[in-house]
Amino acid sequence: MLNAIVQVPTPVNEPVRAYGPGSAEKASLKKRLAEIHGQPIEIPVIVGGREVRTGRTAQCICPHDHAHVLATYHQAGPDEVNQAIAAAREAWKSWSEMAWEARAAIFLKAADLLAGPWRDTLNAATMLNQSKTVFQAEIDAACELIDFWRFNSAYMRQLYTEQPASVRGLWDYVEFRSLEGFVFAVTPFNFTSIAGNLPTSPAIMGNVVLWKPASSSVLSGYYLMKLFQAAGLPDGVINFIPGRGGSVGDPVLASDELAGIHFTGSTEVFQAMWETVGRNLRSLRSYPRIVGETGGKDFVFAHPSADVEALVIALLRGSFEYQGQKCSAASRGYIPKSLWPRVSERLKAEVESIRMGSPMDFRNFMCAVIDRPAFRTITEAIERAKASSDARILVGGGFDDREGFFIEPTVIVAEDPRYETMGVELFGPVLTLYVYDDADLDGALELCDTTSPYALTGSIFADDRQAIIKMSAVLRHAAGNFYINDKPTAAVVG
Repeated sequence: MLNAIVQVPTPVNEPVRAYGPGSAEKASLKKRLAEIHGQPIEIPVIVGGREVRTGRTAQCICPHDHAHVLATYHQAGPDEVNQAIAAAREAWKSWSEMAWEARAAIFLKAADLLAGPWRDTLNAATMLNQSKTVFQAEIDAACELIDFWRFNSAYMRQLYTEQPASVRGLWDYVEFRSLEGFVFAVTPFNFTSIAGNLPTSPAIMGNVVLWKPASSSVLSGYYLMKLFQAAGLPDGVINFIPGRGGSVGDPVLASDELAGIHFTGSTEVFQAMWETVGRNLRSLRSYPRIVGETGGKDFVFAHPSADVEALVIALLRGSFEYQGQKCSAASRGYIPKSLWPRVSERLKAEVESIRMGSPMDFRNFMCAVIDRPAFRTITEAIERAKASSDARILVGGGFDDREGFFIEPTVIVAEDPRYETMGVELFGPVLTLYVYDDADLDGALELCDTTSPYALTGSIFADDRQAIIKMSAVLRHAAGNFYINDKPTAAVVG
């Protein structure tokens, strides 16, 4: 038996590959893109290591070419959920009692596999099924997820070393036990890294997991599951159960073995899940640990002293990278009147220069939104803005779904600071700006703080240090991640 007090290798952020012209890494990824694009596969439900084909199927498509099918996947229902619960229960004892070093070794190996031979596969699946550019896929499906597994292994050891003090003659120590039951991981379409992190971060701590990936990103989810197996994860520790929300979620939440929820998705869905757990508390074996991250109406607020060039690029990248489909994406902005002429001119020119199309063309900056419901929601909001007397389109506003779900990067200027797109999250390539009087900075800050009930991220731009101090204080509760002179997206693990 190992008697060493083991150090986990010090985690270092994974370098981002450039995929430059003529590079070997670009040629390798292009080859894998062609293979996945040209060879549709069948994706089973995976419970206890067994592949289950239910016959209730749906398709994985390319959002930028919605007639092209990448895979057919089988959907789980109540029977498969019950099988997954049984498989998790069977795996729980040996997994929860496995030495932490052995659990860490599995996920450190997963990180090395993703950094090496699996990198092209996960990047290509993410680009094709989630319509991400090569850069957006690389920083997500590869780098961030590699970082999660390496940093989480180190954080696990750090957590275990946090022990109580003891008085003379008495030795107090804490055992960090896994939850009795299973954790339900529900992951979103927009980040493969979140899809990989939400089931594995509870698992690394000795928990067993039922994992429901988003229906619009099952392809990358399947390859992640195969990667877990390749890294040596025992059967039943993570069970892969794609399917319709109610068909999977209802029987999961009804189980008395539910011990935790790890969720990223819409505010409405998470609130409904929490309410269901509350109603079921008397029949549950324990109080489930509920962890969730939901919507955000994220902001960029500019002071009259802001650097215009930095501000414009932050608005551009914060709003339109990955078609604005990030819970951290900038979707509203407050611009002082004194800067507006320069900001509007520069922003309009930059937006008009954006290339949009298939992710297989590495020159494109934007691709398609994820599916038809998203396309419909976003374009209806754009049409309302076009018809409104309280808003106008500064640039963009076009869309076309004949081949793919393409929406131009769109900037709306709101005459009313509480116009609907200043407060409602669209989750698409739409930025709404409000121009405020320089003399009414306090009023504009209050608008920023109160217009929307939530903001996951927010950023302020100013070169005046006193202004930074003031704005930071006023907006300290307006956002979770708060940035100064930077766009509100792309936080890095660690």
